[in-house]
Amino acid sequence: MKGKRPELPDHGLWDEIKRTIQPLGRRSNQLNTTPLSKRSPPMAAVRYPKSISYDPPQLSGFDRRTAQKLSRGQMEPDARLDLHGDNLEIARIKLHQFLLSQQQQGARLVLVITGKGQSPYARHTLHGLQLHHSPERDGRLRREVPLWLHETQFRAHVIGYQPAHPKHGGGGAFYVRLRRLQ
Repeated sequence: MKGKRPELPDHGLWDEIKRTIQPLGRRSNQLNTTPLSKRSPPMAAVRYPKSISYDPPQLSGFDRRTAQKLSRGQMEPDARLDLHGDNLEIARIKLHQFLLSQQQQGARLVLVITGKGQSPYARHTLHGLQLHHSPERDGRLRREVPLWLHETQFRAHVIGYQPAHPKHGGGGAFYVRLRRLQ
């Protein structure tokens, strides 16, 4: 029984597959004698265009229970960032760096303070979930931060946001929920 192999159930299938294979063509078994300067770069050095881009999921906001606790001021944020007084470009950079670093540190809830703006009504409106949509509010950071959080680079770190409780800044601040790192 020396040259004969035992018949296994997959061998018949493999033999059928081998019969359907078409050769790719003649290949040269000679050594590559082209000078290094004329050779194409190795595969690792070739850059291919990105055809698949990662698009993080849309913001989902907070679950009902967490949203209620936050609106009652019953949860404390893990960290806070005060943007108020910064211009838009600096604030955007600081916000992105802050969210990234806090996510890497394992924080789940952060407070972003934007300020209320210079509106004459800024100190007199009541706190509520729809507070950041009040037309009488005129803070640029307060208006821009929610728009930034919906952008792809921020959605990679953020699950959702909502206006803060008055003890954490009210209409001039946002609670931001961060994604867990995978």
